[in-house]
Amino acid sequence: MNLLNLISKWPKLTPYFHSVLRIVSAIIFITAGTMKLFAFPMGMPPDGSTANLMSEIGIAGILETFGGLLILIGFYTRPTAFILCGEMAVAYFQAHFPHSIWPTVNGGVSAVIYCFIWLYFSAAGSGVWSIDEGNWKRRNG
Repeated sequence: MNLLNLISKWPKLTPYFHSVLRIVSAIIFITAGTMKLFAFPMGMPPDGSTANLMSEIGIAGILETFGGLLILIGFYTRPTAFILCGEMAVAYFQAHFPHSIWPTVNGGVSAVIYCFIWLYFSAAGSGVWSIDEGNWKRRNG
């Protein structure tokens, strides 16, 4: 396969890259929740503990773990992504922004990136490798 052939076929892979972005983002996002809920792959800094489920951090862990799972499989992606986008915006402005306006300085890079990734999926949907896509095809022909 030569370079020109690859370049001409590359745009046709867009729907698959859309799903890959959703899947990889969700897997990494889920680990933020499992850290808070189950101390996996590590506990919350500084002492490796887990969050109280009824605390704001515990609720964030629930949203990240189970909302991330819904995004991962592509089920109710649009509303779930919209909720997670809001969660990341709140996380950024509550926990990071007060320390500095710059995400690289205040430790909020992942919150900002996830906020916009989830905003994108709330508008664009889940993509070809998803439960949502399969349901849409069955309903609409």
